[in-house]
Amino acid sequence: MPRAIVIRSLDEPTATGAINTAAVEDIDIAMLGDDDVLIEVHYSDLNYKDGLALTGKPGIVRSTPLIGGADLVGTVVESASPAWNPGDEVILNGIGMSETRHGGFCELARVPAGSLVKLPSAFTQAQAAAIGTAGYTAALCVLRLMREGIDASYPVVVTGATGGVGSIAVAMLDAAHCPVAAVTGRADHYGDYLRELGAGQIIDRAEFLGQGKPLQQARWAGGIDTVGGEMLANLLAQTRYGGTVAACGLAGSPSLPATVMPFILRNVTLAGIDSVHTPLIQRQAAWEFLAATLPLDRLESATLTVSLDDAIPAAHRLMNGQAHGRIVVDIRASTSVA
Repeated sequence: MPRAIVIRSLDEPTATGAINTAAVEDIDIAMLGDDDVLIEVHYSDLNYKDGLALTGKPGIVRSTPLIGGADLVGTVVESASPAWNPGDEVILNGIGMSETRHGGFCELARVPAGSLVKLPSAFTQAQAAAIGTAGYTAALCVLRLMREGIDASYPVVVTGATGGVGSIAVAMLDAAHCPVAAVTGRADHYGDYLRELGAGQIIDRAEFLGQGKPLQQARWAGGIDTVGGEMLANLLAQTRYGGTVAACGLAGSPSLPATVMPFILRNVTLAGIDSVHTPLIQRQAAWEFLAATLPLDRLESATLTVSLDDAIPAAHRLMNGQAHGRIVVDIRASTSVA
């Protein structure tokens, strides 16, 4: 029987607000469902969404019992689709895994053929897991900014820069020769890490908090925001004429306490980025872009690998602000590897 991290509902919420519990279990293979491709999963990873799911927080898991893991990387074992053959190495991100459908924290997974992406030859399976939904989302953001046009005379600002999306976005923007300003609440602790990724400026997140003026000093060519709330509102108010802000997260707040003034008076664009329901052609384009531009040495320096057994404790550290960068889950490993 395959091993998996299974999320189950609690009878009553705990004092910490947890409504679910997660544990490593041996499962019946019938639990995997009947999608047309069976994958031997080698790697997954921990995103903010996974952190919420594994620590029992509300808002992510919508049905239980559920196998966690928003990403998976592995090898095709069986396929009822002509698009895939046994031995093919594949990636799957999003599509509701760890929300409404079983995910990648399992030794085996059944998945729909139409959402799989072929593993680019530039990456090993472990590297693709380190990129995961975070890197794939970062690529979608950078591609959107490039499509809208970036004035490289001014920095692009990245909020939540020490997180998974932010870290990879910083590295990709720098590799694309865009000056980068990285926003963090721990500049004293993570400043060197962000500079190694390619950030030219380190900005204290306090500068983006509080209710600012509807229009502020125009500082940024554009931005990638993972936080939402006041931070996104102030980022928009500081974006230069014709700039674009790609919003892909709400780690801080789902609200937007802003006015229409940046959009009307400065022609600023707010571009929403979704990574769950993205069409296959855009998924493929994002991974091709990652293969062409992502500096792998910077990725490796920002990656920690843990075992399936250690994924739940790692999720708690992530949610407590005790982790940064990327956390890979080696599904087959018996012990964690730092």
